[in-house]
Amino acid sequence: NRSHEEYQDSSYQICYSTQGKLNKSNDVQNQTMMQMFRRIFGCTKQSLAIYRIAVGSLLLVELCLRFRFLHPFYCDEGTLPLELLLPKVSSLYRVVCVHCNFGSLYSQQILLSIQCICAFLFTIGYKTKLMSILSWFLYLSLTLRNTWLNFILDRYFHYLLFYSMFLPLDYWSITKSKNEKNDIVLSMATIGLKLQVLWIYLDAGSGKYMDPLGGWTYNADPLPALDTYTRHTTAARWVYGLLRPQGLRLLTPVVVYIELLSAPVSFIGSMLNWPTLTYGAVGLICSLHLGIAITLNNTVLLSLIACSAWSAFLPLNVGNGDSLEPSATRSSWTNLLSYALILSLIAGSFWFEMFSEECNQSMKHIWSTLLHNRWNVFVGAEEYVTWEIAPGLLADGSVVDIWGRTDTVNWKMPGAGAPCTSTSRPGRWRSFPYLAELDGSDGEALWSYLCEQWDRENDSVNTPGRKLIKYNFFMLQADVLPEMGFSATRKRLIKSYECIPQSIIESNEKKRSEAKEEDKVTSNTSFGREL
Repeated sequence: NRSHEEYQDSSYQICYSTQGKLNKSNDVQNQTMMQMFRRIFGCTKQSLAIYRIAVGSLLLVELCLRFRFLHPFYCDEGTLPLELLLPKVSSLYRVVCVHCNFGSLYSQQILLSIQCICAFLFTIGYKTKLMSILSWFLYLSLTLRNTWLNFILDRYFHYLLFYSMFLPLDYWSITKSKNEKNDIVLSMATIGLKLQVLWIYLDAGSGKYMDPLGGWTYNADPLPALDTYTRHTTAARWVYGLLRPQGLRLLTPVVVYIELLSAPVSFIGSMLNWPTLTYGAVGLICSLHLGIAITLNNTVLLSLIACSAWSAFLPLNVGNGDSLEPSATRSSWTNLLSYALILSLIAGSFWFEMFSEECNQSMKHIWSTLLHNRWNVFVGAEEYVTWEIAPGLLADGSVVDIWGRTDTVNWKMPGAGAPCTSTSRPGRWRSFPYLAELDGSDGEALWSYLCEQWDRENDSVNTPGRKLIKYNFFMLQADVLPEMGFSATRKRLIKSYECIPQSIIESNEKKRSEAKEEDKVTSNTSFGREL
């Protein structure tokens, strides 16, 4: 009996010891998994500081550039007055769009100045939480004021500013101590931001990969996509001359795999705690964007804001001596609110793309601006290049180009010494030609603006001969051919518009003729009296 009891005691001790080792092993394994998860989806405070500075600086530049478009596109004197916009939008749209409550140019200038101040304070790190909220909301409001101008750059700012509202961005700010610890932040916002970047490049890369015409493949016929896009700037022509068509054909499918694999490779580098791999992936995708910036017109800001999103992946803890522990958790209600808003945006984007009806996708509602989350641009090879020209007849009988704002009309492809597809009006004016189908009051407001702009800029009140009578708006096209070649130019008439109706012109001509006859009669009568 005694030996049996001793045997049972020793068995219990062995089992207890084994169970303890198993529990300890499980704890270590769980801790390792959590650390791995934190490295993959967490962000260091230094990387978030770079993210804040980059996004804020580019936002400030974009808003400053927007001042030149306030008169044509954002006030009642422009192409979309509020009397035309407000009857077409929902009540929620009017509430969210603060800019829709003010029609004067002066009011829009004040609102945009406030946005610039918020962007500057956000960049330097002053009350970053409040400034990020104001910057996101006001940018959404500005976009809703004229959704004709909304394109992928605005989508980048929309999503990056949205996640900024939930991130701790105070590191390297004017309100925080320089000795603050650079620990890893893991939250729903960091997870959402990194998954957003992953989705952007999976969507963009898969669109190119599945191009039905195979424009992004090595065997693309007749030309690979890079050959057609690397023509737009002086730098692009240098690149074309350096790589030649065969080099561009080799690099074309490489672009697709860079877009598809950069984010997964960055995650793997973070998981393995291999900073060199992460830096390599981030550097490769940013090099791609910088290439876009120097070879395509009007893409510098787009390329830079795309690169700024990748700053969240940077493992900047290397060599700084800080022990990277998880940052302190926030209050439960703050976490709950961030979870609710971020998950709502993700679910809303999924609903909008998969299940929403055509009515919900129209510009009448805010959903197309708030929830649109597709990034499949430059999907196929560029088959032709386009540019615009608008010959106009002045009162003195001369013909000018009112689109290019020149006194001569040049039908040749614009460029400096070599073919180039730059437009005479960059920036937000790029949307103007694609609104040609507008009719009624919308079309009248759109096309009449060019008349008013020409007369105002040329002081037609004091120089009546410079007054614009009518114009034709053409879109010109040229097919892209091998060896930097282009086909003969084709022109397509988009719109013929009379700034002064023909009836008024005929009436004025009649009055002039009558006045001349009257002057002639008066002159003859005076001459007779003198005789």
